[in-house]
Parts: sequence; C-alpha cells; structure tokens
Amino acid sequence: NWLAADEKIVNKLKIYLSSKIAVSACLLGDNCKYNGKNNYNEEIEHLLKDKEVYKICPEILTGLSIPRKPVEIKDNKVITQDNEDMTDIFLHGVDMAWEKLKDKNIDLAILKANSPTCGSKTIYDGTFSHTLVEGNGLFAKLLKDNKIMVISEKDIE
Repeated sequence: NWLAADEKIVNKLKIYLSSKIAVSACLLGDNCKYNGKNNYNEEIEHLLKDKEVYKICPEILTGLSIPRKPVEIKDNKVITQDNEDMTDIFLHGVDMAWEKLKDKNIDLAILKANSPTCGSKTIYDGTFSHTLVEGNGLFAKLLKDNKIMVISEKDIE
C-alpha cells in the first residue's frame, strides 16, 4: 500500500515503463462525451509522448449520438435517467473496443474516471445524484479481467 502522494508517482512510472497504452479518447480531446464535450488532460498527453497510443471510446463505436442521454450503472444494468436499458448497446461497444485492442499487447490503459464504460475503482451509483460507489465501468472491467492494468486521470493528478 502506497501513500497517496507516492501512488501518483508510481502511476506515472507505470506510464513511463509502458510502451503500448490504450487511452479514453475524451482524455485526449475528442468531443465524445455524452454531453458532446471532452475531458482533455494536458498532463496525460505530455506523459504519452513517445508512446504507442490507442485512442478508444467504446460508446462511440456503437454509433451512439453525440450528445446523448447520460447513463449510469444500476443493478448491473446500464440505464438512462428515465430508466431506459442501454446495457446491450454498451456491451456491444465494449466488445468492439476489445476487438480493436486485444491483439495490440497493451501494457496499460488510462481510462476516464467514474464513467459507466471506462471508470475504474469508482462509478456513479445509478441514481443520477452524482454519488460515487466502488466499482468498474464495463470496459475497465473487461480490461482488468484480461490482466491489463487500468488507471484513470485521477490516479496521476
């Protein structure tokens, strides 16, 4: 167990030691978030110079519109605020993203924190009240299940 300050340094070292890294497209400036915006992170872009980067957004691979209704995970289902079940669509996007990456020998993934797709460690609780709970987004879980280390932008800030 690392102290919080040390953990951020260790995570930056993980990036430094990795050669092939999958990254949430929104963190690199793609306007692919549910609200049509991005989560550009200059520090991540800087840390990734000289790396082989695979920019990915499982949600966009499904053909979902930008913008689109926000979703959260509740009772293992991906739902909109008006309780529309989007699970199959999101799982299809995760499968498509995995197909693009599975043969690339990814060392590490840097995925958007709290996302129902990319969140690692915490995700929103399905009440649309901005309440975080312990858990992983669908894509983060798949990568972890396949022994790929996943961190978020919050792990290095």
